[in-house]
Amino acid sequence: MPEFIQLAHDRYSCRKFSDRPVEAEKIERALEAAIAAPTAVNRQPWHAWLIADTGVVAKLDTVTPYTFGARQFVLFGAKADEAWVRAYDGRNFADVDVTIAATHFMLEIAAEGLGTTWVGKFDAPAMKGLLPQTTDFDLVALFPIGYPADVAAPSTRHSQRKAEEELVDRV
Repeated sequence: MPEFIQLAHDRYSCRKFSDRPVEAEKIERALEAAIAAPTAVNRQPWHAWLIADTGVVAKLDTVTPYTFGARQFVLFGAKADEAWVRAYDGRNFADVDVTIAATHFMLEIAAEGLGTTWVGKFDAPAMKGLLPQTTDFDLVALFPIGYPADVAAPSTRHSQRKAEEELVDRV
């Protein structure tokens, strides 16, 4: 199986992290992957915040129950007024662009041997209170980062996928 396809299949939502410290260069490469991600007209209307301060990390459980014991997080947000807008129907691509960047980040985290999961269930207004620098952004995803704990495993639904015939039409 080609390397990327194997990574796409093997990557899973890690919901339990070990205490092993994460090397800064691994997170930097994942951020580099996000920066390299394609965006509409290369506007890059997104921003990421690396949350490693122990005081802030300790308060994250006030905005989401989904911290999974991680010691570091990356939060992604977008600014609609910086994004490309399709003229034909006024479709703003900020959410698409930040999602592409966040997905590149998530996949590189897996390639680095680390674990993460896409956390969308968080109190965005409370997050903005905790991190005032995020106020002008639409907050989209929070990624806990770490080495998977020995007991970490994919969910039972991980390998359940719809058949290609259900998802793809050839026209």
